[in-house]
Amino acid sequence: MTDTTERVRDNEAVPVQAAPRAAQPVTFAKALNAALADSMAADSSVVMFGEDVGALGGVFRITDGLTARFGTGRCFDTPLAEAGIMGMAVGMAMNGMRPVVEMQFDAFAYPAFEQVVSHVAKMPNRTKGKVKLPIVIRIPYAGGIGGVEHHCDSSESYYAHTPGLTVLAPATVRDAYTMLREAIRYPDPVVFLEPKKLYWSKEVLDLAELRESFESTTATPSIGRAVVAREGTDATLVAYGPSVPTAMAAAAAAAEEGRSLEVIDVRSIVPFDDETVCASVRKTGRVVVIAEAPGFASVAAEIVARIQERCFHSLAAPVRRVTGFDVPYPSPKLEHFFLPSVDRILDTVDELQWEDQA
Repeated sequence: MTDTTERVRDNEAVPVQAAPRAAQPVTFAKALNAALADSMAADSSVVMFGEDVGALGGVFRITDGLTARFGTGRCFDTPLAEAGIMGMAVGMAMNGMRPVVEMQFDAFAYPAFEQVVSHVAKMPNRTKGKVKLPIVIRIPYAGGIGGVEHHCDSSESYYAHTPGLTVLAPATVRDAYTMLREAIRYPDPVVFLEPKKLYWSKEVLDLAELRESFESTTATPSIGRAVVAREGTDATLVAYGPSVPTAMAAAAAAAEEGRSLEVIDVRSIVPFDDETVCASVRKTGRVVVIAEAPGFASVAAEIVARIQERCFHSLAAPVRRVTGFDVPYPSPKLEHFFLPSVDRILDTVDELQWEDQA
């Protein structure tokens, strides 16, 4: 974007165009940091707290600089007590604040799960809508970083199965910024899943322009909307969060072999965008759903069921899944066997009954 200014020359005002702001490589982590800072600057009721989020700036530095800028009253450290963190957030939200809490690691959030299920998800319903809980629960989640047990869980199914929670899983730098800002502005509780292995992924963006676009009235909402990340005609890959880049890589590899794969980035697990997913399925007739979490009773299983129910007569083959295995998350040296890979995806695409194609 450019701004029109005036320069005085020979006592005459001459309109000139300011140099356009240059887009720069921005990391996923930086986009989240900017979203938090911009939200706190725009709304004094937004507070950020959790373990080591203050002076340290968080384990992944997502909250870096927020305490220095906004003070210890608005970005502060807590004891190592996730249930207490969540309980305090409930009380603050009930009294007019917009708390954003960080659980530090996916499995660290389990001690707070009772608070989330019993109070965060149910309070608006319990009070017939009179008490809103605009809480954002930030959870660095999933694998791919060589982490040990309790540091790489994909726990999205627990939250997605809990009525009353909105569950988001961005996969791009742009979505990291816009979806976190939407989540903080949202009137109901949001579980915001941040793929750890994408924290240092980069995208060329103008954050100032992105901020202006978000704060304008013309910004397109992301909550409840999937996007077509790559156009294709032969089969659809449905993914979210950390699995989206893997799906994109698989589609690129398939293109070299002459096969056109469409990639759908779900983004919003709850609410789910059936319309965008089903439009793609009806176009291609073949589907593979990709997720890091174990497959049994999973979000991937729900997506398969929704596609089967809505698009049965458009399917040329059964919907397949590529997921983590139904075992506890493995040691760092073995995680590459557990996680969905390009080869596993392409092997599954090859099994979509192509011999039946007319």
